[in-house]
Order: sequence, then C-alpha cells, then structure tokens
Amino acid sequence: MKKNLKVLFLAVFVGVASCSFTTKEFDGNDKDKVLLDLITYVLQKGHYNPADINDEFSEEVYKDFIKGLDPLKRYFLASDIEEFSKYKTEIDDQIKTKDLTFFNLVYNRFQERMEEVKKIYPEVLSTPFDYTKDETINVDYDKIDYVSSKEELKERWREQLKFSTISSYYDNVEENKNKLEKKEEGYTAKSKEEMEEKARETSKTSLDEYFDFTEDLERKDYFSIYLTTIVEEFDPHTNYFAPPDKDRFDLRMSGRLEGIGARLQKKNDYIKVIEVISGGPVWRGDHLQVGDLITKVRQEDEDKAVSIVGMRVDDAVKLIKGPKGTKVTLTVKRVDGTIEEETITRDVVELEETYAKSSLIEKENNKYGLINLPQFYFNMENYGERNAASDVKKEIQRLKKEGMEGLILDLRGNGGGSLRTAVDIAGLFIEEGPVVQVASNGKKEVLSDENDDIVWNGPLVILVNELSASASEILAAAMQDYHRAIILGSKQTYGKGTVQNVLDLNQWIRKSDLGDLGALKITTQKFYRVNGGSTQLEGVKSDVVMPDQYSYFDVGERDYDNPLPFDKIDSADYKTWDGYIDYEETINKSKARMAKNQQLQLIDENAKWIKARRDENVVPLNFDKYVADIEKRKEETKKFDAIDEYDNKLNFASLPYEIQMMKQDTTLHAKRKRWHKNLAKDIYVQEAVNVLGDLKINNIKAGKMADIKN
Repeated sequence: MKKNLKVLFLAVFVGVASCSFTTKEFDGNDKDKVLLDLITYVLQKGHYNPADINDEFSEEVYKDFIKGLDPLKRYFLASDIEEFSKYKTEIDDQIKTKDLTFFNLVYNRFQERMEEVKKIYPEVLSTPFDYTKDETINVDYDKIDYVSSKEELKERWREQLKFSTISSYYDNVEENKNKLEKKEEGYTAKSKEEMEEKARETSKTSLDEYFDFTEDLERKDYFSIYLTTIVEEFDPHTNYFAPPDKDRFDLRMSGRLEGIGARLQKKNDYIKVIEVISGGPVWRGDHLQVGDLITKVRQEDEDKAVSIVGMRVDDAVKLIKGPKGTKVTLTVKRVDGTIEEETITRDVVELEETYAKSSLIEKENNKYGLINLPQFYFNMENYGERNAASDVKKEIQRLKKEGMEGLILDLRGNGGGSLRTAVDIAGLFIEEGPVVQVASNGKKEVLSDENDDIVWNGPLVILVNELSASASEILAAAMQDYHRAIILGSKQTYGKGTVQNVLDLNQWIRKSDLGDLGALKITTQKFYRVNGGSTQLEGVKSDVVMPDQYSYFDVGERDYDNPLPFDKIDSADYKTWDGYIDYEETINKSKARMAKNQQLQLIDENAKWIKARRDENVVPLNFDKYVADIEKRKEETKKFDAIDEYDNKLNFASLPYEIQMMKQDTTLHAKRKRWHKNLAKDIYVQEAVNVLGDLKINNIKAGKMADIKN
C-alpha cells in the first residue's frame, strides 16, 4: 500500500493529529478569553473550509446559543430577547476582540430566570389538572413566541407541565385497568384523583431532580456550551471538548464501552438515539432504533421513572449508563409516535458482533452468499492482526468453497471506520485502480488498490440504507463508479464525506496555571469518489431504490445544521469494470419488480404514515381526546403488521466452520438463529438475490481470471 494511504491509516472516524499551520503560543490569565482566542485561531488556520466570522456568522451563533439554553421558550421573556438582540450582529466582533459581553449577559439572565422558574413549577403542580377541558398544545416550539410577562410564563409552564404529565396519567390509568382485569392479588383500585395526583408527583420529582443537576453546573459549563455553539457553525462534526468531555471521548475511542450501546444527542428538549452500536445490548435486543426519543429513565431498584425531557444530554447519559448486569427501563417515543417501555440489561459491547459474518443462501438450486459488515474495524496496534478487509476476504473464500454463485455485501447501518479497510475491501473485487480521492489544504491524494489479485469476480450486490456512512459510502461509491456492483437500498446513504482530527489545545499554551483547556475535534479533509463527486451531503444514490421507514425523514448529514456542501473535483483515472453482460438491463428489471411489489408499497405507505404522525405538532390535552388519538394510532398500525410477518422464502445456513464452533458455543448458535430469522423476513435481501440471479458474467472476462486464488 502506498505511503499516502498509510498517512491516512487513522483517518477513520477521527484521529489524533496536528493541523499543518505554524504554531502560535497563547498566554494570559483569563482562561475563557484564551480559549476563545485559541479556538478561533485553530479553526481559521486548520479547518478544511473555515467559515467567515462575520455578521451572518454572528446571527447564527446568537440564535443557536439562545435556543440551546431555552429550546421550549420557557425561561426567557420577550424583553430579554429584545435586550439580547442588540448583539445579534456584534458577536463576530466580540470573538475577534475576546469580548465576553454577550455571553455574560445571556448567562446571568438565564441564571435569574432559572431561579424564578424554581418557584413556578411546584406551584403549578400543586393543583390538579383539568383533563376534561378542551385544550391543545403546539409542540413546534420554533413557531411560538416568547412570553411577554411572568404571568404568561407561568401559563406556559402550566401548559407544558400538563402536556408532560398527561402521559404519566395515561400510564397510571392503563396500569390500573390492566391490574383490575388480571385481578392482581392484593391490588386496590385507584381513583382518577389518586392517579392524577401520582402523575403530578412524578413530574415534580423529575423536575426536582433536573434542577438538582443544574445546581452542580458552573459558569465554565455554560461557557463550554457557548464555545461549542461557535465551533459548530463551521460544520456539525467540529466540536469543542471540555476536559471531562475529552476524557469520555478518549474512553469511547478506546473501545471500552459499557452501558446500553447507543449514541444519544439532544434534539430540542429531547434525547434522541442517533446511533445503535453494533454488538451492544440495545443492538442485541433490538430495543431502540435511530430516531427514537427517550423521555424517561427508571432504575431497576426504583419505583418512579425520571423524566429526562429538558435535561442536559450528559446528565441524561449518567442516568442511562450503569454497571454491567444492571437493568434500566426507558420510556421511548418511537419514530411513529407510539410510546413504549424498554427494559435493557446493561453490558459491554460484544466485539465479536461487530465483526464480519456470513450466511449461505439457497434459492431453488442456486447458492448465494451474504456477508454482513457492521463496521470497518481494525486493530490500532497492528493492522495485520485483524481487520475488516482480511475477515471479508476469508468469508468470501469460505463461501466460494460452498459453491457461491453471487455475493451480497450488507452495509446497512454501517457507520464507517477505517479508510484503509474500505480501500482493501474494494481491492477484493477489482484488479487495481483508484478507490477514493482525499482533499486537504488544497491538495488531493488518490488512494488506490495496487494488488491485481481478485478474490471475487462474480455477481455483486451491495445493500445500503440511510445509516450507511463514511467508509461505507466510499466502498459503495467506488463499486458503483466501476460498475462492479449494483447498489440496492435507500434513496441515498448518510452523506458524511469528511474526516476529523482531534487537537489537544494545551500544546499552544505557555503558562500552566490555566489548567486543562480540553481539545478540539476539527474537520480537516474531504472525501471524493473516483468520478470526482463528493460523498458529502448527497451520499451514494442507490441504483435500485427500495423504501424503508426513514424514506421521508431527513436522516443523516442533511439533518444537521451547517453541513459542508456537496461539490466536485476532477475525476481520477479509472476504467469501469467490463465483467457484466447486462448491467443496466439488470438494474431496469429490478426497478420494474420493485414498482409492482405490494410489500414495498406497504413499507412506503408505512413510511409516509410515520412522517405524517411526526409532523403533527398539535397535541390534545383533553384526556378523552388524548386516549382516542392513541387508540387511533394503534388501530392504524395494525395494517403494517404484515411488514414484520413477511417471508422471503429463502433458506439461510451458517458455514461449516461456524457449525463446528456452535457445538461448543450455544450462544453463537442462538445469535445466528436469530439473525437468520430476521434475514428470512428481509425483502431487501430477497431482491438482492433476484438481482444476483439476473446478472450475467462475461465468460471471456471470467476466463481471463480463471486462476483466481481460493
């Protein structure tokens, strides 16, 4: 492999590196001012596409910082916003002169309003809510105004507390009904008044605990939020890590993950699942999906759940995480709007479940192979010890021995990983040639496969979805540009075409009395396909589009604020693969099948239904109407049960080496049995097999490569 690829060996998800600019040292006694000066310097000098710190930039920082502190508009008054607004176009100048006037004003006012609110919510929750009253709440908080008086503020809190409490009241009513129906021994029926009071107590306990959390926050914590707001105006993957955050980041990158196995992010006032980690408890138990909102957390030794709505994401994570073997119950609002509870046993991520695994597929008298690759892994100490490319190669060789006639590479949900493994895997399917172009600091590098050995020269389909990102997109894009594989799946992949490096900010400081300044994760490079197009924002568009539940959502890079744009550079020098006779014809046949497929039509209808439900922003606060809305949704979802009951009529089997392992490892047998059961319901795998059956190999081309190594 060329030296330029070795340089990018750690350009995976992130890597620790130094930006290529002249070192400048900073000193001073005011840590906040030094940090502001240092971070803006590093961003301007080292970011791939540094933003202009101007009036427009200032307005975005102004908007995002205030929204970040008060997303539900239940702290600040309209008069506060009017006072803040005079700095709307001055923040850029303040950044350049290390002036903290805007931050200090907003921070101090927020502390005032927090203290006032601490008196409001207990008063509101001391009085029963009238659930017979016909009223609603608009939860599209971006479209409501700030209140003009403290009386209006109290009314806003009443409305929002009634909204958060009605769900607990509903849960209490349902629990009471179920226990009475089951005639649970020793249970005494609860009155409506008792259940309503219990719901208010739950809301008050949650808010008490929330404000207890905020008591521990210091000015420096809010200043970190301000710095994060500034750096994220450059792009969504550029982040500031205060010292504790840097420690957690290092822990995450080391692979020592313990908890539920999901990445969470604050979205408005909710905690949103943005990634399910392969091999983790959530993934193994299929508990959560990307897009789910976690609203409450209950520990196994506690009766009451804690609401995490409005809570800082770090504080919410503290409640959700815990020692291996302990249980946590999460109240989850699904992407379709339904509310469910999930009890998860905390554990470490099972590394074996992050590795490539394969299955032999039998259809009539034909055999096909499927390799599932959850991520592009590698050993940071020794690349040759174990990596995704070498494992995929082994699985291909094993499948060939079983008579595989076509291969499916499943990259759905694969969030990326090692760039080098993506290049090496591409090399398993082409003789040699460029795989990806990387741009940084005005320079372009072409990373190529230089090994002319081909491990698999037969039909190839790659499955992707909206969550296939980074290295997944590089591999899929290269195989699409070469016409080596047919890409089947969502309309487009995630769209992350950038590389981040982590810089220790302490290296620029002359004095040590400021303490640890943390680190900056900064975007320094951008990926481009061999055809010159970027994978940024637009991702990889499937040759054959098959709808899924995310079809009408903005999932991926385009869902973030300030993503870097899509653009193009010159194409690399490459030749398309000429091993297929009917490449375009096969794609057209698949499209025709998909247009008539009733199961896909149902999936598409479900995706539209989910989108419509998520777009409903007006929620009834009348209990009868609230219940009727829930029952209506339950009834509407019944028609979509057929999606999970689908049978693709394919037979799936483990390979001989795994069957031998299963004799000693019953856990492995259970895992593969579950996997095969899910594959048997998978219409995307079914169509991939159909595509493999349609693809015809150029026999002359195949003959030239008859000496392929087994």
